[in-house]
Amino acid sequence: MVDVGGGVRLFVDVDGAEYVADGADMVKRPVVVVLHGGPGMDHSPFKTELASLRDIAQVIYLDHRGNGRSDAGPPGSWTLDQWGDDVRAVCDVLGVDQPIVLGQSFGGMVAMAYGARHPGHAAGLIFSSTSARKNEARNLDVFERLGGPGVREVAAAFYADPSDETLGPFMSEAMPLYNRRPGDPHGSSRTVYRLEVLYDFFRGEYQTFDLLPGLANVVCPTLVLGGEDDPATPIEDQVEIAAALPADLVEFHRFADCGHGAYRDQAELALPIISDFIQRCSSGS
Repeated sequence: MVDVGGGVRLFVDVDGAEYVADGADMVKRPVVVVLHGGPGMDHSPFKTELASLRDIAQVIYLDHRGNGRSDAGPPGSWTLDQWGDDVRAVCDVLGVDQPIVLGQSFGGMVAMAYGARHPGHAAGLIFSSTSARKNEARNLDVFERLGGPGVREVAAAFYADPSDETLGPFMSEAMPLYNRRPGDPHGSSRTVYRLEVLYDFFRGEYQTFDLLPGLANVVCPTLVLGGEDDPATPIEDQVEIAAALPADLVEFHRFADCGHGAYRDQAELALPIISDFIQRCSSGS
């Protein structure tokens, strides 16, 4: 647990060595900070999905405040600005300089907030299957294309009133459409859920947030990844994120037959792209 101030401790887990022996030298490897989706979940799915990254980097998994195994803190601190500041605080406490920060879904929103509020701190940013603002019509159109009008109605009911009553049908009927390939069958049972923060975010800040203007502040190489068949964060969301970033810093990949998380549905294509980007950021190229 890492104390980030205000009596709040965040859960982190570290996978892989920061320094490795190379003959007479100790060679420093890049450090990748991975930010999970949700909110209201934890980092556990990454332990199988992104396990290969430890072959090239030290990987730090972080549970956002109010999520997973981290302390809740006051509900008023469950904001994208605070979650982004927490990334910087964790790095400062751990002595991590120039990390590559990878955010998936909601974690990508946090990564965007962090990149905008702390320009120059990261060596690189990876925004995977995420959104910079709410655009519900896009989500519902993809849900309907993939699952029909009934699934569109289920998704619309959850977006209109995030609650226990609407979450159940959403998880059983809409969430199976997130990906084109089956995921880890044990992934859900390993996850620590904190639904209070999920409802708080979707009823509150999610309704009005807009991270696009802040992306002009980003000063490091940034990789944007999106799936053509993603109902949660449609590909148009990735297009506008890439367009809002400085043109000389952004690298954008879109994947056909791919849903929420290219490293899940197109792992053989996406993981080498992610690994190559990490290595290029760490070498300064």
